[in-house]
This record gives sequence, C-alpha cells and structure tokens, in this order.
Amino acid sequence: MNADPITLMAALVLMLVLASLSWAALSTVLRDAVQVSRCMALANGLIAVSLATHALRGLAPDLLTHWGSDLCSLAGLALLRASIPALSNKALAWRSGLAVWLVAGMALGVMPYEGDLRWHSRVVFSALALLALLAALDAWRQLRERLKAGMSTILSSPFFLVALLLATRVVESFFLSEQLNDLRSANALNLSFLWSSLLMNLLLNTTMAFLVLMTLILRIQQLTRLDPLTQTLNRRALQEAIDTEHLRLRRGKPYALVMMDMDHFKKLNDGLGHAAGDAALQQTVAILKQCMRDVDALGRIGGEEFCVLLPLTGLAGAALVAERMRRMVEDCDFQWQGKSWPLSASFGIAEALPSDVSAETVLQRADLGLYWAKAQGRNLVLARES
Repeated sequence: MNADPITLMAALVLMLVLASLSWAALSTVLRDAVQVSRCMALANGLIAVSLATHALRGLAPDLLTHWGSDLCSLAGLALLRASIPALSNKALAWRSGLAVWLVAGMALGVMPYEGDLRWHSRVVFSALALLALLAALDAWRQLRERLKAGMSTILSSPFFLVALLLATRVVESFFLSEQLNDLRSANALNLSFLWSSLLMNLLLNTTMAFLVLMTLILRIQQLTRLDPLTQTLNRRALQEAIDTEHLRLRRGKPYALVMMDMDHFKKLNDGLGHAAGDAALQQTVAILKQCMRDVDALGRIGGEEFCVLLPLTGLAGAALVAERMRRMVEDCDFQWQGKSWPLSASFGIAEALPSDVSAETVLQRADLGLYWAKAQGRNLVLARES
C-alpha cells in the first residue's frame, strides 16, 4: 500500500498521541508503575510533537521546526531510556539521557540550519541510536535478572531494532543525498523509515506495556511469598525452598537449617508494646541477614520464630553461622522511645542426612534443638541428633 510521507507522519503522530494518553491514564491506576507510565506518556508525547513540528518546516519558524523538533525527539528517547530501570523499582536512569541530550543539543545549537543538513542528521540520529541502545541494554539486564538469556533477548529485541533503525539513518547520510534529512521528501528510504517507525513504535509501546504487566505480576507473586512485617519468606514459601533443597540432597548436595526464637518476647511486648515488638523483630531480621549469603533463605515460621536455610552447609558450618547470629543479636542496642531493652535469641540447628525421608524430619530435628536451647537457659545454640 502506497502512502505519501505526510500521511505516514500524521498516522505516526496519531499513534503516538494515543499511546501518550493511554500511558497517562495507566499512571493514574498503576500505583506500582507510576514512574514508568509517566515517562512513557511524556516520551510518546514529545516524539509526537517532534514529528508534528518537523512536518511544519517552511510554514513555521526554523527554530521550532528544526532545532525544537530535534530536541523533542532526543528528549523522548532520553525519557524512554530513563524509564527502564524503574521497571525493577530502581531509580530513573536520567543522568546518561540528560548528558546525551545536552551534548547533542549544544552541537545542534552551533550548527546553522541552512544548506547541507546532513551533519545535523548525523548528530540527531547518532544520539537517538545511542539512547535506544542504552535502553535496550538496560531492558536486557533487567529481564536477565528474572528470565533466561534467550527469553530476555527476545523481549528486549524491539529496543535493539529501534537502535538499529536509527543507526541506519546515520549510515545513509554518508552515501545518499541530503533529501533524507527531510522526512517529507517522497523517496523510498524515507517511506521505508516511516513505515518501520510505525511498526517499531507500536511494537515498542506494546513491549513496554507487557514488561510493566510482567513486573506487576511478579511483584504480586512476591508479595504472596513474603511476610508483610519482616519481608522474609512466609511459611509456605520457606517450606517450598526447603523441599527444593531436600531434592538436591539426593544428588549429594547437603543443607542445614537454623531455627531461631526470640527470648522473653512476651515480656518485651508487655513492657514496651506490640509496636516495639514489631520493631525488635525487624531489627533482628536485619541482623540475621548480615550473617547470610545470597544463596541462603530466611523465613518467618510464626510469631517470633524464624528459620534459616543454608544450602551446601554441614552441621559445623550451621553452628558457626548460628553462633555469630546469637552474638550479634545479644550485642545489638535496641532502643524504643528512649528506652533500652536487651535482646537475645535461642537457636536450634540440624544437618540434612541421606537417611531423612523428608524435609520435615530435618525441621523437627532443628526444632528439637531449639527446644533444648530454651530449656537449658536460652541464648544458646544447640543441635539434637534425635
């Protein structure tokens, strides 16, 4: 189907405006993706303004239709690049985008918009390609943290394709006439670029919407696996992790469990209040995590009782970890509304044995060690073999 450049540009502007409005609407309902939605709304809007002002060249002031148009397109891609880390609840990556925008803007500002404009085109499309590539790499890294390499590459491929599409304009400017700098010129390459831009914008917005949806689903799944007070694994999630580790035991990979229970916790609640008890649990969890590796897992069994899963660890290693935890809890300075309260905890440890039929057997053994630690005066680390 043939179409003139102005018609294609109008269709592209309409698509971008609709996308901008859609993202703006989503930002009012998606509380966990407000930053991404707002960035995408503004990015689509700025690129739409860039194309609209580009189409007005010769009818409106050059400062608006040339320099202003180029700056809007660069700002749009900079916002897209900035929004990617926010998918993982990280800070917006605005510094690199701002740097590229400022450098390109200053370079364009010292070059007059007259005569051969191919160098303007090279500056603009090089900067746009760089921003798209940074966004693509960020998207790939974000996805790689959650998915396999193949799936991460597939889902981030639209960003790489946009970077490639923009880079081709830079290459074309070295071999073809300056008519390529004006998207209104009806030549095959301009028409191909505009058709590709239509497809890429649709694909890019769809991909971003999918990534936002996937992020929200993952966050919901995470919330169902975490204890709301301490942000440790809840009992169900911890049991799943232990069961998985018990399956690896059959392949010769040992693991150990550390059960922990706060000492005299009821006295703390009665003396300082339940809010103080909650704060004490949170502080204790922070201490326990200091003693753990990335592969370890910490879960709340209930009340003031926790369990630490230690993969590839024997009884001796578990004893060292538990003893370090015990000392750090005992030495911590817990303050609540100007009052100091001593904290301590009792620990039971157990190593998974090849003869253990299920993970429940290991848990019972660690729990028995905890029971004896409590019975023998608390603030101890004990293991029971049976």
